[in-house]
Amino acid sequence: MIKRFAVIGLGRFGKKLAIALAMSGAEVIAIDKERAVIDDIRDQVSHVVRLDSTDEEALKAQGVDKVGVAIVGIGQKGKGFESAILTVVNLRQMGVKQIYARAENLIAGEVFSKVGATEVIYPEIESAQRWAYKLIAPQIGEKIDFAPGYSLARVKSPASFDGKTVMDLQLRQKYSVNLVAIKRGEHSKAKKQDKGEIINVPMPNTIIYQDDILMVAGSDADLAKLPQE
Repeated sequence: MIKRFAVIGLGRFGKKLAIALAMSGAEVIAIDKERAVIDDIRDQVSHVVRLDSTDEEALKAQGVDKVGVAIVGIGQKGKGFESAILTVVNLRQMGVKQIYARAENLIAGEVFSKVGATEVIYPEIESAQRWAYKLIAPQIGEKIDFAPGYSLARVKSPASFDGKTVMDLQLRQKYSVNLVAIKRGEHSKAKKQDKGEIINVPMPNTIIYQDDILMVAGSDADLAKLPQE
């Protein structure tokens, strides 16, 4: 079943989000009240509408009450904040189950939650936090957050791990992280036929080589302490 989304407010965040959702095959209604903004995105999203989202009847006329998820990305300068609040209230009254609101700060986020947003997105804050983590822990590759402050991460095995067994490294005891899987690196000292192999259940005697890719789980703070060299 194709998921239906409404993206309301096509500034930098809303526009990118609407295009990304449309490219993923979702059905997207992209909404803004500015004609120039609408014309700019028309070729990239199938259903683009110019309307004032504080008008509940106008939203219903475009079938916004039938979407599964609505994202309010209205800019919050001037009267924008008031418009964003009224839009969230309208969506809640129309029975939209999942309403995401983009907030520029924590106070705005609290207001959105109180008027009915099911989730608040803080792009500026989250982006800064992600970059801070990248700068502090460059050895961590992709990271999947599956609970606040707790992640599954991809780490390139450093030189200090080369030739040691899982038991030798004692990752759980020394760093409080769990080794989930190993992918043999293309440049590691593993046998030629083993390069690129995935070891789903690393055993205590499994040898780890430099440049192997390790999938590890733990708190973000503990993952950042893994050695880089």
